[in-house]
Amino acid sequence: MTAADRIRRWVCSSPGTHIWLLIIGITSLVIAAASEGLETFLLHRTSSNIHALTKHPLQSLLISGFWIESPSSFLLYAVLFEVFHANVERWLGTLRWLVTVAVAHVAATLISQEVLLLSIQEHAVPRSMKHVVDIGVSYGLAASAGVLVYRVARPWRWACLLAVTLFFGLPLVTGGTTYTDLGHAISVAVGLSCWPLTRGHSPWGAVRWPKGPKGRSVGVSRTAAPERPRSRRSRSSP
Repeated sequence: MTAADRIRRWVCSSPGTHIWLLIIGITSLVIAAASEGLETFLLHRTSSNIHALTKHPLQSLLISGFWIESPSSFLLYAVLFEVFHANVERWLGTLRWLVTVAVAHVAATLISQEVLLLSIQEHAVPRSMKHVVDIGVSYGLAASAGVLVYRVARPWRWACLLAVTLFFGLPLVTGGTTYTDLGHAISVAVGLSCWPLTRGHSPWGAVRWPKGPKGRSVGVSRTAAPERPRSRRSRSSP
């Protein structure tokens, strides 16, 4: 199989990830080619800040997930999409991946902006924060990172869980927390809570034991196949 064939198979196995990445690439080119005034208009128009959520909530929630503020960061996001989104989509399927990412994006945006609104009402932050630019794809990435923990077989899963928890949780306890940090923590919590969606999907490195006549697992040598494989149906790995 050629390298081109491998790339084609990889892209086709995670279509949602690559369609999303393509749209972000297009919007990044638009931002890069826009004048300073047009760039400011587009970023505020597509933001999911308090003002936008009040005026057109559904539109702002949807559109804000297809823009990044700095086009120069596109290559970094492309790598992160391949590492997290593509692997989750291939593992769980497009629908389950999309549900996880969408729920995290909506929940993190609404909760973090509600906390910001309460802070404004308590005069803890200026009222101008209602119009702050709030766009990006990081909430979805945090959710994929959370659910991808279950893709790792034990005991390494616990090390991955600790790493993800520390990465997204430390900003909340070390001071200087932003509302985006809160959104990331919410998103990774959504991803971790989606473990029921992973049932029936084997983690990396897991060994599936065939079942005996009464549903009991029977040992199988890794070097020798059973003598009568015709009596069982083959089970394909996801």
